[in-house]
Amino acid sequence: MKRMMLLAVAAATLAGSAWAEGIAKGDPVKGKQIVDTVCAACHGADGNSVASANPTLAGQHEVYLYNQLQAFKKGERKNPIMLGMASALSDADMRNVASYFSQQKPKAREAANKELMPLGAKIYRVGNPASHLPACMACHGPAGNGIPDQFPRVGSQHAAYIAKQLADFKAATDRKNVTMSDVASRMTDAEMKAVAEYISGLR
Repeated sequence: MKRMMLLAVAAATLAGSAWAEGIAKGDPVKGKQIVDTVCAACHGADGNSVASANPTLAGQHEVYLYNQLQAFKKGERKNPIMLGMASALSDADMRNVASYFSQQKPKAREAANKELMPLGAKIYRVGNPASHLPACMACHGPAGNGIPDQFPRVGSQHAAYIAKQLADFKAATDRKNVTMSDVASRMTDAEMKAVAEYISGLR
């Protein structure tokens, strides 16, 4: 099983790298103009959202953001609000928005429930051998910075948003990703909540 997980991660890495090579860099100046009129209400003018239901996008990897906008527009990632927003954006618009947000600085965040930190730290750093759950930091890094063009930044993200995404991956309905669906399927609700709290405090 461990070998299968490693192969899945390797495949995702190679696919991400190949895809990234074909994407031209966006223009952050043009991206800011779109953000100010379209994205800021939910994600903040600098990509640091206030509402926990809306992800912080500041400092997220450019290619990852571009790919998510594409997924929303194609309906591969299900969200009625984002479908409407992304549908109005051209390919160049998406690249420009992704470029702008990637250059913003994420604000530091503290975990709201400190009691969940020990379990969250264990899941993030070493996983759960009993359920064959791999460590989150294997892909997302010790500080949650991810790997550009391969795995997204998760550090300083809203805990409620992280927990919701893990639940969606586990259900494999609104979000579909072979690797993350397998990872989330091995997690209990308590583990999801704990690791989400831990991730929110990473910086």
